[in-house]
Amino acid sequence: MTDLILAIAHHLAVFTLVAIFAAEFALLRTGLEGKRLRQLASLDRAYGATAMLVIVVGVVRVIFGSAGWEYYVGNWVFWAKMIAFLGVGLASIPPTVAILRWLKTAKADTGFAPVAAEVSAARRFLYLQAALLVFIPSFAAAMARGYGV
Repeated sequence: MTDLILAIAHHLAVFTLVAIFAAEFALLRTGLEGKRLRQLASLDRAYGATAMLVIVVGVVRVIFGSAGWEYYVGNWVFWAKMIAFLGVGLASIPPTVAILRWLKTAKADTGFAPVAAEVSAARRFLYLQAALLVFIPSFAAAMARGYGV
């Protein structure tokens, strides 16, 4: 039963992460200002917090799940999945830094809107995250079918 609960928790956390990512992708556009910028910043914080939840639940699942940690440590597909997740995490840093900078500027200047070039640069990292994100469920599906050991 523990394995089932951990699997459900992990999947719900991952689906939540993807939903928040999609909302962030939709909001990060030119003309971003005021209320929308604050919403984007809130989504970005939720994205980071949910990513941490995915990691924590994933680690607990590796340790206490029915497959046993040995299955994961020796599985190259698991490590490929972890590299893809790390890539998504690293690609999320530049947009987060930009959003925090914009939010700080907006607090000092209520009419502030980030310039289109900065928004476009941040969106490129979201495209990179989306591209890398595709690999994570692909590797998960492969692992679930015994590949990589």
